Amino acid sequence: MLLNMKEIVLVVGGGIAGLETARELKELGLSPVIVEKSSSLGGHVAQWNCLFPDMTPARKVLEPYESALKDVEIHLETEIASINRLQKGYSVVLSDGAAVPCKAVVFATGFKLFEAEKKEEYGYGVYDRVITNRDLENWFNTGSDSRVPEKPSAIGFVHCVGSRDVKAGNTQCSKVCCITAIKQAIEMKEKFPNAEIYCFYMDLRLFGKKYEDFYINAQKDYGIHFIRGRVSEVSETIDGRVLVKAEDTLVGKPVKVRLDLLVLMAGIVCNKENQQLLQAVSLPVDEDGFFRSKDNIASITESDRDGVFFAGTCTGPKTIPETIAEARSAALNVYNYLKSRR
Repeated sequence: MLLNMKEIVLVVGGGIAGLETARELKELGLSPVIVEKSSSLGGHVAQWNCLFPDMTPARKVLEPYESALKDVEIHLETEIASINRLQKGYSVVLSDGAAVPCKAVVFATGFKLFEAEKKEEYGYGVYDRVITNRDLENWFNTGSDSRVPEKPSAIGFVHCVGSRDVKAGNTQCSKVCCITAIKQAIEMKEKFPNAEIYCFYMDLRLFGKKYEDFYINAQKDYGIHFIRGRVSEVSETIDGRVLVKAEDTLVGKPVKVRLDLLVLMAGIVCNKENQQLLQAVSLPVDEDGFFRSKDNIASITESDRDGVFFAGTCTGPKTIPETIAEARSAALNVYNYLKSRR
């Protein structure tokens, strides 16, 4: 199939960044084409249950895109096979055989979660009662996971798993892990009111609107315990529970807590599978492995290559509001770029 070269903009990625970019491009009178490598749209947001800090159901955030993009061309289970520069735009061949000559390309290829099994000291994949934040969200959505006990009396959350960690090769802060841990802790407390819930953290980085209130409410209204200190050891007890050893640096004492469930807050890391896409248009990645923007202040959605733009977490960890704002910015930048070349 060969598309008409009529203000077509290729959007690579069908998560929240790609969807919002495509919607804005359409509103601006352009013709977005979405390419998504998975079998459905929505990305990470589609896998989440509720979103902080208002506990908005994730599905409500995604619902408006279904009608807004109903006449937009979408290629699911499809990747970029090749991309070549033309005199005015790019010629892109997709893995499904479609040829897309486009005026610009927006990469909205997102992130990956850190593979928790790499932090062997936490026992993910070894102990039955150790899961990740993603596993817990799946349980919220489906109610099915044999690792989650029916009536837990104690639940723990470990922040910064694979984030701010030199040994893990990921030194940056994932930005949303602290607030996600608090959100999930509140959700578990609502489901299991009699359970004691603990959050083990290094520092709490709660910069967003209502985030600090969310944290205060978690303590005051839900009685969630916050222990400042790295977890040093996780082991399994003879009765199948999880024993967590840490140091409470606020009181200067070691602590031991027996839990029925331990949740590891796996951090945001770059999606290395996406890096070959940038090589195809001769663009570098940053030191942290994320896509390198033109600059990190005024041109976060722009690249050093004419006609190539970025949206969302492909350039680094972000919240959903930030991602949506960047997607709108990227669409406007594409519009202005094309307008200047008409």
